[in-house]
Amino acid sequence: MPSSRPLRADARRNREALLAAAREAFLAGDADAHVEEIARRAGVAVGTLYRHFDTREALIAEVYRQEVAELCAAPARLLAERPADEALRAFLLLLVDHSATGKGMGEALESIMATDSPVFDEAREDMAHALDQLLDAGVEAGLLRDDVSGRIVLRALGGICGMRSAGWENDARRIAAILCDGLRHTAHPPVRD
Repeated sequence: MPSSRPLRADARRNREALLAAAREAFLAGDADAHVEEIARRAGVAVGTLYRHFDTREALIAEVYRQEVAELCAAPARLLAERPADEALRAFLLLLVDHSATGKGMGEALESIMATDSPVFDEAREDMAHALDQLLDAGVEAGLLRDDVSGRIVLRALGGICGMRSAGWENDARRIAAILCDGLRHTAHPPVRD
Protein backbone atom coordinates (compact mmCIF):
# COMPACT_ATOMS: atom_id res chain seq x y z
CA MET A 1 0.00 0.00 0.00
CA PRO A 2 1.43 3.40 -0.93
CA SER A 3 2.61 5.65 1.88
CA SER A 4 1.07 9.04 2.55
CA ARG A 5 4.13 10.96 1.37
CA PRO A 6 4.22 12.16 -2.24
CA LEU A 7 5.64 9.81 -4.84
CA ARG A 8 8.83 10.62 -6.70
CA ALA A 9 8.27 11.53 -10.35
CA ASP A 10 9.44 8.13 -11.65
CA ALA A 11 7.34 6.26 -9.10
CA ARG A 12 4.30 8.38 -10.01
CA ARG A 13 4.86 7.63 -13.72
CA ASN A 14 5.12 3.90 -12.96
CA ARG A 15 1.93 3.98 -10.90
CA GLU A 16 0.06 5.85 -13.64
CA ALA A 17 1.37 3.41 -16.28
CA LEU A 18 0.20 0.46 -14.18
CA LEU A 19 -3.25 1.96 -13.72
CA ALA A 20 -3.53 2.75 -17.43
CA ALA A 21 -2.47 -0.78 -18.43
CA ALA A 22 -4.88 -2.36 -15.94
CA ARG A 23 -7.72 -0.09 -17.01
CA GLU A 24 -7.14 -0.94 -20.66
CA ALA A 25 -7.06 -4.67 -19.92
CA PHE A 26 -10.15 -4.67 -17.72
CA LEU A 27 -12.22 -2.43 -20.00
CA ALA A 28 -11.31 -4.66 -22.93
CA GLY A 29 -12.88 -7.53 -20.98
CA ASP A 30 -9.57 -9.17 -20.02
CA ALA A 31 -10.70 -9.72 -16.44
CA ASP A 32 -8.20 -12.54 -16.02
CA ALA A 33 -5.21 -10.34 -16.88
CA HIS A 34 -2.46 -11.44 -14.50
CA VAL A 35 -0.34 -8.95 -12.63
CA GLU A 36 2.67 -10.06 -14.64
CA GLU A 37 0.87 -9.17 -17.89
CA ILE A 38 -0.29 -5.81 -16.54
CA ALA A 39 3.25 -5.00 -15.37
CA ARG A 40 4.62 -6.00 -18.79
CA ARG A 41 2.07 -3.77 -20.57
CA ALA A 42 3.04 -0.91 -18.25
CA GLY A 43 6.73 -1.47 -18.96
CA VAL A 44 7.68 -2.20 -15.35
CA ALA A 45 8.69 -5.21 -13.28
CA VAL A 46 6.05 -7.10 -11.32
CA GLY A 47 7.81 -6.04 -8.10
CA THR A 48 7.08 -2.44 -9.03
CA LEU A 49 3.39 -3.30 -9.33
CA TYR A 50 3.41 -4.83 -5.85
CA ARG A 51 5.20 -1.79 -4.40
CA HIS A 52 2.19 0.27 -5.47
CA PHE A 53 -0.61 -2.27 -4.96
CA ASP A 54 -0.52 -4.98 -2.30
CA THR A 55 -2.82 -7.26 -4.28
CA ARG A 56 -4.44 -7.57 -7.69
CA GLU A 57 -7.73 -6.65 -6.00
CA ALA A 58 -6.17 -3.41 -4.71
CA LEU A 59 -5.19 -2.57 -8.31
CA ILE A 60 -8.72 -3.30 -9.57
CA ALA A 61 -10.23 -1.16 -6.80
CA GLU A 62 -7.94 1.75 -7.67
CA VAL A 63 -8.81 1.52 -11.38
CA TYR A 64 -12.48 1.68 -10.42
CA ARG A 65 -11.87 4.59 -8.03
CA GLN A 66 -10.23 6.50 -10.88
CA GLU A 67 -13.23 5.85 -13.13
CA VAL A 68 -15.58 7.14 -10.44
CA ALA A 69 -13.38 10.17 -9.67
CA GLU A 70 -13.37 11.17 -13.35
CA LEU A 71 -17.13 10.77 -13.50
CA CYS A 72 -17.74 12.75 -10.31
CA ALA A 73 -15.56 15.64 -11.52
CA ALA A 74 -18.00 16.24 -14.39
CA PRO A 75 -20.70 18.30 -12.56
CA ALA A 76 -18.49 21.40 -12.21
CA ARG A 77 -17.63 21.33 -15.92
CA LEU A 78 -21.23 20.65 -16.94
CA LEU A 79 -22.58 23.45 -14.76
CA ALA A 80 -20.05 25.86 -16.29
CA GLU A 81 -21.23 24.94 -19.79
CA ARG A 82 -25.03 24.79 -19.47
CA PRO A 83 -28.07 25.41 -17.25
CA ALA A 84 -28.41 23.12 -14.23
CA ASP A 85 -31.30 21.07 -15.62
CA GLU A 86 -29.38 20.35 -18.82
CA ALA A 87 -26.23 19.63 -16.79
CA LEU A 88 -28.22 17.10 -14.75
CA ARG A 89 -29.48 15.40 -17.92
CA ALA A 90 -25.93 15.22 -19.30
CA PHE A 91 -24.63 13.77 -16.02
CA LEU A 92 -27.35 11.11 -15.92
CA LEU A 93 -26.24 10.04 -19.39
CA LEU A 94 -22.65 9.91 -18.14
CA LEU A 95 -23.87 7.64 -15.33
CA VAL A 96 -25.38 5.33 -17.96
CA ASP A 97 -22.06 5.33 -19.83
CA HIS A 98 -20.23 4.64 -16.56
CA SER A 99 -22.50 1.70 -15.89
CA ALA A 100 -21.71 0.32 -19.35
CA THR A 101 -18.00 0.74 -18.58
CA GLY A 102 -18.55 -0.99 -15.26
CA LYS A 103 -20.09 -3.91 -17.11
CA GLY A 104 -16.90 -4.10 -19.19
CA MET A 105 -14.98 -4.38 -15.93
CA GLY A 106 -17.65 -6.58 -14.39
CA GLU A 107 -15.67 -9.75 -13.92
CA ALA A 108 -12.66 -7.89 -12.59
CA LEU A 109 -14.88 -6.01 -10.14
CA GLU A 110 -16.50 -9.26 -9.01
CA SER A 111 -13.13 -10.32 -7.64
CA ILE A 112 -13.26 -7.50 -5.08
CA MET A 113 -16.91 -7.91 -4.14
CA ALA A 114 -16.01 -10.71 -1.75
CA THR A 115 -13.40 -8.59 0.01
CA ASP A 116 -13.96 -5.95 2.66
CA SER A 117 -13.18 -3.24 0.12
CA PRO A 118 -15.27 -0.11 0.67
CA VAL A 119 -14.88 0.84 -3.01
CA PHE A 120 -18.53 0.34 -4.00
CA ASP A 121 -19.96 2.17 -0.97
CA GLU A 122 -17.51 5.03 -1.60
CA ALA A 123 -18.47 5.13 -5.28
CA ARG A 124 -22.19 5.31 -4.54
CA GLU A 125 -21.57 8.06 -1.98
CA ASP A 126 -19.43 10.06 -4.43
CA MET A 127 -21.99 9.69 -7.24
CA ALA A 128 -24.85 10.73 -4.96
CA HIS A 129 -22.82 13.77 -3.87
CA ALA A 130 -22.17 14.69 -7.53
CA LEU A 131 -25.90 14.45 -8.19
CA ASP A 132 -26.59 16.59 -5.10
CA GLN A 133 -24.34 19.31 -6.56
CA LEU A 134 -26.38 19.34 -9.75
CA LEU A 135 -29.71 19.19 -7.95
CA ASP A 136 -28.71 22.01 -5.59
CA ALA A 137 -27.66 24.18 -8.53
CA GLY A 138 -30.97 23.44 -10.23
CA VAL A 139 -32.96 24.31 -7.11
CA GLU A 140 -30.99 27.53 -6.67
CA ALA A 141 -31.73 28.47 -10.31
CA GLY A 142 -35.41 27.65 -9.86
CA LEU A 143 -35.20 24.89 -12.47
CA LEU A 144 -35.45 21.74 -10.36
CA ARG A 145 -37.62 20.61 -7.48
CA ASP A 146 -36.11 20.71 -4.02
CA ASP A 147 -37.44 17.51 -2.46
CA VAL A 148 -35.29 14.81 -4.08
CA SER A 149 -31.74 13.87 -3.14
CA GLY A 150 -28.93 12.57 -5.28
CA ARG A 151 -29.19 9.24 -3.48
CA ILE A 152 -32.78 8.80 -4.65
CA VAL A 153 -31.97 9.75 -8.25
CA LEU A 154 -29.02 7.33 -8.20
CA ARG A 155 -31.27 4.53 -6.94
CA ALA A 156 -33.84 5.25 -9.63
CA LEU A 157 -31.30 5.12 -12.44
CA GLY A 158 -29.33 2.31 -10.83
CA GLY A 159 -32.22 -0.12 -11.14
CA ILE A 160 -32.22 -0.07 -14.92
CA CYS A 161 -28.43 0.19 -15.19
CA GLY A 162 -28.12 -2.97 -13.13
CA MET A 163 -30.03 -4.99 -15.72
CA ARG A 164 -28.04 -7.16 -18.08
CA SER A 165 -30.68 -7.73 -20.74
CA ALA A 166 -30.29 -6.62 -24.34
CA GLY A 167 -31.19 -2.99 -24.94
CA TRP A 168 -30.68 -1.90 -21.32
CA GLU A 169 -28.59 1.13 -22.35
CA ASN A 170 -31.30 2.57 -24.59
CA ASP A 171 -33.86 1.97 -21.84
CA ALA A 172 -31.57 3.64 -19.30
CA ARG A 173 -31.17 6.71 -21.53
CA ARG A 174 -34.95 7.00 -21.86
CA ILE A 175 -35.39 6.61 -18.10
CA ALA A 176 -32.76 9.33 -17.54
CA ALA A 177 -34.90 11.66 -19.68
CA ILE A 178 -38.02 10.72 -17.70
CA LEU A 179 -36.17 11.39 -14.43
CA CYS A 180 -35.08 14.82 -15.68
CA ASP A 181 -38.60 15.69 -16.75
CA GLY A 182 -39.92 14.61 -13.35
CA LEU A 183 -37.32 16.69 -11.52
CA ARG A 184 -38.15 19.95 -13.27
CA HIS A 185 -39.53 22.62 -10.95
CA THR A 186 -43.30 22.32 -10.76
CA ALA A 187 -45.80 22.01 -7.95
CA HIS A 188 -45.22 18.51 -6.57
CA PRO A 189 -46.10 17.05 -3.20
CA PRO A 190 -42.94 16.45 -1.14
CA VAL A 191 -41.19 13.12 -1.53
CA ARG A 192 -39.73 11.53 1.60
CA ASP A 193 -36.18 10.13 1.25
